[in-house]
Amino acid sequence: MALPPYPASSFPAERTAIVTGAASERGIGRAIAWRLARDGWSLLLIDRDAGATAAVAASVGSEHGVHAIGVAADITDRAAVEAAVERADRELPQLVALVNNAGVSSPVPFLEVDEAEWRRVIDVNLTGTFHVTQLAARIMARNSLGRIVNISSASAERGGGVYGRTAYSASKAALLGMARTLARELGPLGITANSVSPGSIDTDIMGGRLSDERKEFLLRELPVGRVGTTNDVAAVVAFLVGEDAGYITGVTYDVNGGSHIA
Repeated sequence: MALPPYPASSFPAERTAIVTGAASERGIGRAIAWRLARDGWSLLLIDRDAGATAAVAASVGSEHGVHAIGVAADITDRAAVEAAVERADRELPQLVALVNNAGVSSPVPFLEVDEAEWRRVIDVNLTGTFHVTQLAARIMARNSLGRIVNISSASAERGGGVYGRTAYSASKAALLGMARTLARELGPLGITANSVSPGSIDTDIMGGRLSDERKEFLLRELPVGRVGTTNDVAAVVAFLVGEDAGYITGVTYDVNGGSHIA
């Protein structure tokens, strides 16, 4: 029996992704920007570091022949985010994807967290993500097509980690709930929403926190026998924002080398 024809695609050949927190030299956001540019996406990159963000945009744009814009903005500043998203809508191809990667960590134990530290983490990781997502989703809804990916953390699922304590874990857990709710609310508008929860990834933050003894312990408990790379995360994100992921929404992809089963 012949299979039914694959449904016609309205996924645009020229398309744009917004990636927040893309400036860190060895960070996940930069790896995502490189991977999406390699796949032909135009990019609007948002980070607080103006020089680094502009440099990343120029580098990925030149390397892969795509249009990439770097915007210096603090995602807790609604007006700054609105200006950045409007620029993507005005200057780049159709906005299809948003990767909410920007975030801050907090190693402060729960009994020592003061209100200022709590608000610092929640304002960036949760409220800032809300700003970018709502503004971008309005454009996606207008076009009846969108892909939203929140970068959460294994810390949100395991209850803390190597350097993330209560404020960090709570904010990252909230991103999981946000994505699932967006999947319900925005699905009828053609928008999917998913999360990626990285485990032990070789970034500047991880490298600065891990002692040799702690790294050896982590490697012993990981079934794959190695710490993850930023490219491991970027590959999953690239799939979730792509054309073939249109029937996947409201899920969390754990990129952790099997730590949850260790």
